[in-house]
Amino acid sequence: MSRDLNEDICEAKVFEYVYNTYSKDLHDFLYYKYGEQFNPSDKAQDAFIKLWDNCKKVTLSKAKSFLFTVANNMVLNDIKHQKVVLNHQKNAPKSHTNETPEFVLEQEQFLQRYKKVLESLTEEQRVAFLLNKVEGKKHSEIADFLGVTRKVVEYRIYSAFNILKTELEGFKIK
Repeated sequence: MSRDLNEDICEAKVFEYVYNTYSKDLHDFLYYKYGEQFNPSDKAQDAFIKLWDNCKKVTLSKAKSFLFTVANNMVLNDIKHQKVVLNHQKNAPKSHTNETPEFVLEQEQFLQRYKKVLESLTEEQRVAFLLNKVEGKKHSEIADFLGVTRKVVEYRIYSAFNILKTELEGFKIK
């Protein structure tokens, strides 16, 4: 086949020539450089797929360097990905806790009692309390949001807090 540098790689015969010429060399390059664990055959095939996808942009004279660069980058990306996976496995959260089953049960029971007491509050108290303690809004922001004065918001929050404190032993808020 004549090597015209302007031949179109998108033509089947030209692409077949490029594949037959470079596929074994590309596979061997990846195999010798990175070993079998990174699937050099698959990476070589993927590089040729990328070449086919970009056949309009790549000239015949640049096909070899394109293939080797793309395949090398694919393997390097796999190596980076494996490093991330290994770091994640090292830092993976524990599937167990040091808490006793009794503590976990007490915590669940307290949460249920807390929810019941919250339900027993008036809607105004509950809304003001949750906006302040859960969402972290300031008294003045809550007053603007609800359309009441700041003193009314303070009264609702503190009355809700007092009810929670009397109904739940050991209830504290930071």
